[in-house]
Amino acid sequence: MSDRGTPRSWRNMNAYSSSTYMWENAAGKKFWVKYHFKSEQGVQNFTDAEARAMRAEDLDYHRRDLWEAIARKDYPAWRLEMQIMPYDDAASYRFNPFDITKVWPHKDYPTIPVGRMVLDRNPDNFFAQVTQVAFEVANFVPGIGLSPDQMVLGRMFAYGDSARYRNGPKLSSAAHQPADQ
Repeated sequence: MSDRGTPRSWRNMNAYSSSTYMWENAAGKKFWVKYHFKSEQGVQNFTDAEARAMRAEDLDYHRRDLWEAIARKDYPAWRLEMQIMPYDDAASYRFNPFDITKVWPHKDYPTIPVGRMVLDRNPDNFFAQVTQVAFEVANFVPGIGLSPDQMVLGRMFAYGDSARYRNGPKLSSAAHQPADQ
């Protein structure tokens, strides 16, 4: 997956937003943000030989490993840290902060711990709780919004469109109907 190797498990990998998002507080003040999820299990990778063997033997290894860890109550957790850029800084920053090929230096925008994500239960109904949900970038909670990041703008269209294609027209429309219909 990278020059660091293939993750030993999804539990043993960090996750970073390549895209930039906008946060807006209740007072209307705006900020540009990047998300950093740091594994509390520690980062571990397969050797190249181990990764090849795993792929040859078990293509579903990572998903099953996560499922089994949660089932045995070995709940994986990640610290959520944020890089936060004041809204007006973007206009004069030394490079385009919305370019996903650029990393915001931590000396300019250090990470700030804001929370924790713990996976503490598996879905009871994988279809209804995972497939049918059809997560997409366009579903924002109040206070989180878009940036001029070209990749996230493209994903606004592509992710929803691909979910509708995978799920089909009947499922896509049924997913938006009240439960009693």
